[in-house]
Amino acid sequence: MTTNNIPLAWARDWLQQPKQQYINGQWVDGNSDDWVVSNPTNGEELCRFAMADTDQVEQTAVIANQNHEAGTWSKMSRTERANALRQIADLIRNNVEKLALLETLPNGKLFAESMADDIPTCADIFDYYAGWTDKFYGETSPVDDGFLNYTLKEPVGVCGLIAPWNFPLYQASLKIAPALAMGNTVIIKPSEYTPLTMIYLMELIDSELDLPAGVLNMLLTDGVNANQLTISNNVHKISFTGSTGVGRKIVQNSGASNLKAATLELGGKSPCIFFEDTPDLDGAVDRAFTVMFSHKGEKCSEPTRFLIHDSIYDTVVEKLVEKAEAIKCGDPLTEGVDQGPQCNKVQFDKIMEYIEIGKTEAKLVAGGYADIEGDNAKGYYIRPTIFSDVPADARIAQEEIFGPVLSCIRFHSTEEAVQIANSTEYGLAAGLYTADVSRAHKVAEQLDAGMLFINRYGCYGLAAPFGGFKQSGWGKEMAIHSLASYTKTKGVWVYYGD
Repeated sequence: MTTNNIPLAWARDWLQQPKQQYINGQWVDGNSDDWVVSNPTNGEELCRFAMADTDQVEQTAVIANQNHEAGTWSKMSRTERANALRQIADLIRNNVEKLALLETLPNGKLFAESMADDIPTCADIFDYYAGWTDKFYGETSPVDDGFLNYTLKEPVGVCGLIAPWNFPLYQASLKIAPALAMGNTVIIKPSEYTPLTMIYLMELIDSELDLPAGVLNMLLTDGVNANQLTISNNVHKISFTGSTGVGRKIVQNSGASNLKAATLELGGKSPCIFFEDTPDLDGAVDRAFTVMFSHKGEKCSEPTRFLIHDSIYDTVVEKLVEKAEAIKCGDPLTEGVDQGPQCNKVQFDKIMEYIEIGKTEAKLVAGGYADIEGDNAKGYYIRPTIFSDVPADARIAQEEIFGPVLSCIRFHSTEEAVQIANSTEYGLAAGLYTADVSRAHKVAEQLDAGMLFINRYGCYGLAAPFGGFKQSGWGKEMAIHSLASYTKTKGVWVYYGD
């Protein structure tokens, strides 16, 4: 990838243009303090915007609810709604390079990662849910003679969608597309750290499509002001991706307000188990390492704990260290770079604090320091870090770090591996490698996680549900499973006589 393929000149011009809220089909200034969006490679300002304050958030919720009650979107034909979603998909595909650059600049992930994975998948998401607009059926129920009972699937109402900073447009798309497909009105709140792709997509939608005003709204603000979405009686559903702590607060706010529905995709501390009979050990280690350290380790479902059978432990750790030491940190727009900077200073400091904790709990065998070589000294770069001989109850093995920090843990038996794997408060994902088919299925049943990967960690598809157990969240995203959370089921009884 060379800079000749990246629309940098366009981005510089675009970043200088005003950045505003999009409310009821209009671009308006925020009413609160300025927020600066920074480049994590050097800390320099990319752009700034005035945030929406609490009153403006509530005003947006009122407007969205008025449009919901008027049926502005839900009463449109399903064909029209599907066509609109497909048009959004086309807008994304026609602007992949620009969106990929705007995804990378404030986040620090590789431009190649944005180009190959994140942005193209966003288009696929809108196409996928466009196909569901007329296929999410109600049902008839087996009731007594003389009666008919059937169910209606109706929009839940105003959906407050709060997207994270690690996969900005991808996570926003996973929420917006099913919400619109089911006829809801939407308020999307991108992370204040990485709002650029959502802003640009909204500009494209506003200029190219003819969506009814107030159906799709965007608020640029921080978590303090966005908290109003979770307590507003004009919001009927929250979909949030982020920390477990914030997820708990959303549940509390729901109970204290109108008992709004919530889909929560929260933290993770996922294990990947390497049994002694791991097939293609080199390939398994390579795949697990790649999933763990891609996107700078800022992924909730990454396998941050490698549980390795004692008979192959030293071999696997040696392979991992070799891979970690070969990683090149640097500007994510530069060819040959393997890892960009962490997204922001807050996250950088958190990761470095956990690394220091890890040095007191286990053996550091790779990384463990900030990469300050050359221009990297200006940014938030952390070397891929690996700890060996980590106790299962160590903080670095129990708490979500959300960065390029891996804990390697020994085990001696299948029972011990399962016990260690299930020993955290999280249950998002888990993986295992073994040539024993019976063991694979038995262990998969015993692991308390919402997603299981056998002999290839990290398999994702829009037709498969995504979501975890325990304190990793509530509900599912992707697939048909997400549609239920964007609808409410009404049961209708008809008496037609004996």
